[in-house]
Amino acid sequence: MLLSAIIADSAEVEKNLTALQKFLNSISLTKWVTAAVLLAVCLLVTKLILKGQDKILGRSKLDKSLHGLTRSFTKILLLFITVMVVAGSLGIDTSSLLAVLSVAGLAASLALQDSLANLASGINILLTKPFVVGDFITTGSYSGTVEEIRIAYTKLTTPENQVVMIPNRTVTASVITNYSSEGKRRLDLTISASYDAPTELVKEALAEAIDVPQVLKDEPIFIRLTNYGESAIDYTLRVWTPTDQYWDARFDILERIRESFAKRNIEMTYPHLNVHSLP
Repeated sequence: MLLSAIIADSAEVEKNLTALQKFLNSISLTKWVTAAVLLAVCLLVTKLILKGQDKILGRSKLDKSLHGLTRSFTKILLLFITVMVVAGSLGIDTSSLLAVLSVAGLAASLALQDSLANLASGINILLTKPFVVGDFITTGSYSGTVEEIRIAYTKLTTPENQVVMIPNRTVTASVITNYSSEGKRRLDLTISASYDAPTELVKEALAEAIDVPQVLKDEPIFIRLTNYGESAIDYTLRVWTPTDQYWDARFDILERIRESFAKRNIEMTYPHLNVHSLP
């Protein structure tokens, strides 16, 4: 049974080769010369078009990361046209060839579905620019500085100096928070103080604590009592800082608040439980 199957397959291959031989023999020398000339002309035109496109892209404002991708798409399209033109000059049925190439393209797209999704998302990021290289962002559960935006993935460096490669389709499917797109950022702090401390004294201490170089003095400053807790009063502090100095401002102000409260004998309370014994 196996032998008969092998013989049948051999016969089929031989039949196909015979048909191919007859087809090649039917093509005249003139057609071969014409096809060769067309191939040379098409390849020359392709080279000139790609060279012109490179010059146009070099002068355009299109992101450089898209230059290579655009060139590749153009080259593939021109090569496809070249194949169709040359095949037509040889008498090959281009409609059948187009159908075969379409089926092959569909099969390839299904096999590379994830890669194509990342590719589409990469193009979307490069065109819409929700962030650029150097921005500090949060996307999904990842936070870090954008080091590189590629077609398939985005490269982040976390504050712990870990390199994270995130597939672009994951990036575009998540909420993106860009902390660097604006030149300034608001710093919000909630500070608790004892009920015994006068409100104006606490506000005076907080006003002294925010006197650091990173705070933008021409922006609104908010210092108000905002909540009465079980064992303390909450005060909310809001100031504006340059984006790249946000964390320095935060840490400096927190340290200065402790010193400013201590200087005025303001107690920074914490939850506690008083236990009274019965007589």
